[in-house]
Amino acid sequence: MLRLSTCCATKGAVAAKRPYHRVNLKQSLLDAALALIAEVGPQVFTLREVARRAGVSHNAPYRHFRDKDDLLAAVAAQGFNQLTKSMQKAMAKGSTAAERLSLAGRGYVRFALEWPQHILVMFETPVMEEQRPEHFQAAERAFQTLLDAIVAVQAEGGLSQGEPQTFALAAWSAVHGLAKLATGGRLPFDKKQTLRFADYLTEVLACGMASVSVPKNSG
Repeated sequence: MLRLSTCCATKGAVAAKRPYHRVNLKQSLLDAALALIAEVGPQVFTLREVARRAGVSHNAPYRHFRDKDDLLAAVAAQGFNQLTKSMQKAMAKGSTAAERLSLAGRGYVRFALEWPQHILVMFETPVMEEQRPEHFQAAERAFQTLLDAIVAVQAEGGLSQGEPQTFALAAWSAVHGLAKLATGGRLPFDKKQTLRFADYLTEVLACGMASVSVPKNSG
């Protein structure tokens, strides 16, 4: 009886581990994809190589992703979700809407410095013919975070009551440009200096947007 119960307990332990692997397969594939993208870029890697690095069969990725584009969309969605969290975490330290808007820029640049592979997939892959809801919704949430911050500054009187999307696009363009220069090693700064420069850039941007009206043909 003792041996039988021990055997059954062992089998039960093994069985309990199997679902654990399946639950984490998707994340393992996403992690492997990010590591591979860091080496070869988002347009060269293959699902087969991702599977090899994840230590699973070459058919395993198809349990979660229809094809390479589907995996890239999932990586991008993960990136946009993390970007939103990074901006929101930074903004939480602001006491005014204007401060929170500037801190959103710092959060954006911090995310880019920490996750450059995600930036590559989010912004440097061809626009997909088929819209993936997970990707689209994550990207919309990230932009909406910035748009809401702009509207809050307008409500405080720090910006004119022009089209908020135009302000948001201006802020996004500036901060994203800095993020790309930083991740590409094009700036004479280390990480801390880059973040300080992000603070300067957002201050300059805020002053500029406050003093210039939105063009009538915008939006």
